Amino acid sequence: MGAHPRGDAQILDNRISQKTLSQWIAENQDCLGSKVNAVFDGKLPFLFKVLSVETALSIQAHPDKELAEKLHLRNPQHYPDANHKPEMAIALTSFQGLCGFRPVKEILTFMKKVPEFQCLVGDDAAAQLRQSMDSDLQTVASALKSCFSHIMKREKKVVVEQLNLLVKRISQQVSAGNNMEDICGELLLQLNQQYPGDIGCFAIYFLNLLTLKPGEAMFLEANVPHAYLKGDCVECMACSDNTVRAGLTPKFIDVSTLCEMLNYTPSPSQDRLFPSSQSQEDPYLSIYDPPVPDFTIMKMEVPGSVAEYKVKALDSASILLMVQGTVAASTPTAQGPIPLQRGGVLFIGANESVSLKLTTPKDLLIFRACCLL
Repeated sequence: MGAHPRGDAQILDNRISQKTLSQWIAENQDCLGSKVNAVFDGKLPFLFKVLSVETALSIQAHPDKELAEKLHLRNPQHYPDANHKPEMAIALTSFQGLCGFRPVKEILTFMKKVPEFQCLVGDDAAAQLRQSMDSDLQTVASALKSCFSHIMKREKKVVVEQLNLLVKRISQQVSAGNNMEDICGELLLQLNQQYPGDIGCFAIYFLNLLTLKPGEAMFLEANVPHAYLKGDCVECMACSDNTVRAGLTPKFIDVSTLCEMLNYTPSPSQDRLFPSSQSQEDPYLSIYDPPVPDFTIMKMEVPGSVAEYKVKALDSASILLMVQGTVAASTPTAQGPIPLQRGGVLFIGANESVSLKLTTPKDLLIFRACCLL
């Protein structure tokens, strides 16, 4: 949902002459809001998505603006625009993902318990990481970079060999009724089943494993390694399609760029959760406001006992997504009420309010992407 050239939203109302959202915005610039229009050159600055992850999505990171410009110049086929792509995922169901580097202590514990992992990292890099434990962050980051780069650049044959040994060992233990949770055994088997022999399977020992409950969020700033493993989420991001991948994917991979660009600062998994704030004026509204100008997400949870809910006007274009409930939406400018149900999407111009009349007394769950400058 948005106006990126690779995924321009279609307008369903046939009374409107423009067929896509980008055409509509180009001809109705006021709909963006004065600040958004000025700052983002007349373009909608965000993309809004719903993801339903059954098979893990690649080990990846997104470049900052400076790197995006370089990558786009160098390789426009794989890096289709010159924009950064910070993004946020908010869980709709239990949602599992990898995000940011684990504390070094956890990584070293995995090296002890998983000899195949230690073997691929190599003794020198592992020793460097152990010695960095009591040093400053820069030394730690440098040691982590050395470990991660070493394993990611390993010869395919060696990776497959070690992964097969590990899979065999875990499978035998699981068959014998042993719990392999301390080395994420089940997850490793699952990833290897989806991507046999893929180096990305070992990323679970480097990156924090998070399970978000519905409504919990993670924010992925530039250069943070991550992968979505399982579950449903809404996702909002800057308007870009730039992704640098290195594993768990059949798509283009760019290992050297990824290893070079990553933020190697370790942090505990709970630090990766992004909190929402409760609106002071609206008891049904929560706001997820990341530290980037491109987007903000609002979540509205309205009880079915409320007959009508008012979506307030903002000085920004916004996209409204119905996840739960059925309503009739009306605005002062619309020609008549617009019926919306689960999966319904509404584009709201700047400074327009929308009234939602509940057509069944069921609770509403609605997300709204906007740009609060």
